[in-house]
Amino acid sequence: MTGGAQAQVYAKLNALYALIGIVNPQVEAVVAPHSTLNFEATFSPWKRVNSRHFYFGMATAEYRYYVKGAANGFYGAFNAGMMGFDINKPYFLKGGKFVNFNTNYGKGFGLTVGLGIGYHHHFTERWSIDAFIAFAYMRSWYNGYKPNGEIVMDPHGHEDYIYPDPFNGSSEVNPLKVGISVGYCLFKGKRHK
Repeated sequence: MTGGAQAQVYAKLNALYALIGIVNPQVEAVVAPHSTLNFEATFSPWKRVNSRHFYFGMATAEYRYYVKGAANGFYGAFNAGMMGFDINKPYFLKGGKFVNFNTNYGKGFGLTVGLGIGYHHHFTERWSIDAFIAFAYMRSWYNGYKPNGEIVMDPHGHEDYIYPDPFNGSSEVNPLKVGISVGYCLFKGKRHK
């Protein structure tokens, strides 16, 4: 690290997700005067919510560039991650609703790559708040299931297959994460201003 700055490491928890029972711990480490690396895990322990499948886990790594200095103020971010899921697929701004869910559900895995923005504010020497939003290109591979649990052997796009094949895939750009995380500086070091 340049300028004689010492390492700073923040442990954070997404308060917005915690309110709905989703666990999203994060660790952010200063790596340069304007740069940090943020690592996080997101886990929904809910098998179903309102009869919809809502069970998933994600691991994401993110590079953040801060305008004023590392872990201070506005930042832009680049992230990449992987996920496993058992969910009813959400559709945004479709059917007259902000979020609409497919009646079938899918079980599978995927990869993500995206961009985000945020603002990191210190309200004491060690405590901070990090507000952020990120979108990502998501590529997923999965099997589809009907609401009664029967596997879909001819998913959309497979109509002309000679033999039934339940394994499907999709690509889309969706919101990846949004939140307000409360953080605590584990190793104080020197904050870049």
